[in-house]
Order: sequence, then structure tokens, then C-alpha cells
Amino acid sequence: MRFSVFTASTPEWTPAEVTAILAYQGWDGVEWRITDQEEAPDPGFWAGNRATWPLTGLEESLPAIARLTREAGLDFSGIGGYVPCHDRPGVERMLAATARLGAGRVRVTMPALSRGDYRELFETTRRDLEWVAGRAARHGVTALVELHHRTLVASASAAIRLVDGLDPAAVGVIHDVGNLVVEGREDYLAGFQMLGPYLAHVHVKNAAWHRTGYTPDGSSIWTEEWATLRDGQADVEAYLRALHRHGYDGWVTVEDFSTVLPLEDRLRDNLAYLQAIRQRLG
Repeated sequence: MRFSVFTASTPEWTPAEVTAILAYQGWDGVEWRITDQEEAPDPGFWAGNRATWPLTGLEESLPAIARLTREAGLDFSGIGGYVPCHDRPGVERMLAATARLGAGRVRVTMPALSRGDYRELFETTRRDLEWVAGRAARHGVTALVELHHRTLVASASAAIRLVDGLDPAAVGVIHDVGNLVVEGREDYLAGFQMLGPYLAHVHVKNAAWHRTGYTPDGSSIWTEEWATLRDGQADVEAYLRALHRHGYDGWVTVEDFSTVLPLEDRLRDNLAYLQAIRQRLG
């Protein structure tokens, strides 16, 4: 396994700072966040993120993205795109950019459940992915579908129904242990086995549920919060052990949205934690 960081989780740093610090700490790669985002007075994960490359003008930014990554001695674990799978011009741009960078794989986003009836969403998204698969194959890259709560594909079971029959070299799945704490939790090994050749990438973060209050009748109200890799409800070591048992030896990309530790300390501790687990796996 090789370890990288998704820059959604490094909002305080510029791209040059990201690559310099990741290289210094000993990370293997970087996964760049690419999207047009809202401005914010202070840097945040989803707005004002300084380590995000804008989708507007992306093609002009590709030489700088490649240079910063390669000069730091880092590899691309993939590209963290936010273009919906039904946005065909946007998907085409992301696939072409990923090919030019030699990044190998790029995420396309799945519709939120709030967009409509599940079966209708499923049918239209499947048609969209069939088109995406053809274009990804043409560019020689893999389009990634992420397991994500409150979307069409919150679990491995849902994802395999959506992608089954498509070329796994063109369309794959990101398994995300932290998202599964919120929704979609299944036995880790069984989930990997369900996906089979479609297991193309892995994201690692953690989360925990906390009681926030009570309803008028005394029922508990719960909400999820992001946690450190060590402290959330997902057993990250058991997760990596299941990946190892399954034979997965690809990228594991960290996107830690907890804020208990300062960013640089958080990344340093995450890498030490993951490397220690990898060593125990043998």
C-alpha cells in the first residue's frame, strides 16, 4: 500500500506548501482537489481552500500541477474531481486533464438522494456511467465512483449494482471507511469481495456519532462528526487488514477532516499510524 493525502483536507496550505510538507513528512503521493469553490474569509475544507485548483481555467493550470507534484518527488494517487457524472462536457474535461497529468484516475460525483426517486436516479446514472466509461477508455484513465453517504451509492452493495458489467479499467469504485460510519457500513472484506475488480481506490478518514440533544418526547438526537483516524468508530487497522487479506496493494488516500490537532501534526501522526499498521501487516 502507498499513502497519499487528498488536498480537501489541507485547506490552510497553498499547493506549493502542500507538496513541500508532504514530501518532507514522507508521503508517497497527493490527490488534488479540483473544483470551483466559494470564497471565505478564512480557509476551510469546502470554501476558501488554498490547496484547491479551480475548475475554471484548469487546462492552463495543468503544467503547474504537474511541476509541483513531480519536483516534490510525489506521485498522483488520483484527482479529486467534483463534476457530476451527468455533466458530460465537465466530465470530458476532467478525463482529459487526468490523462494529460498521467494521474490515472479521477472521481466523478454521484447524485444525492435528495435529487429524486431512487430507481429513476439509478437508471439515468447508469446511462451516464456507460457514456463515462466509453470516454474514460478513450482517454486511458479510470473514472471513480465514491461510496458516499446520502448519495446513490452509500455502500459496496449499491455500487456494484451500478457499475456491474462496465469495463473495470474504465470505471472503478472508491471505498471510503469514514463515509461508511455515516451510512452504508458492511463487513469490510465482504464489501471488497463484492466489488472485485471494481475496487480501484481507497479513501481513509474516520467519524463518530454524538448525541446532540433530545426530542420533546425524550428520544435522542444524534449527528456524525469527523474524528481522527485513531479515535473514530471505524477500526482503521481492521480495515487495512481486510484490504491486505483481499490482496489490495494500491493507494490509500487520507482525507482527515478532524481539527483536534494542528494540520501539520495531524498529517504527521496519520502517516506514522498508517505506516505502523502496514509494518504489522508484513
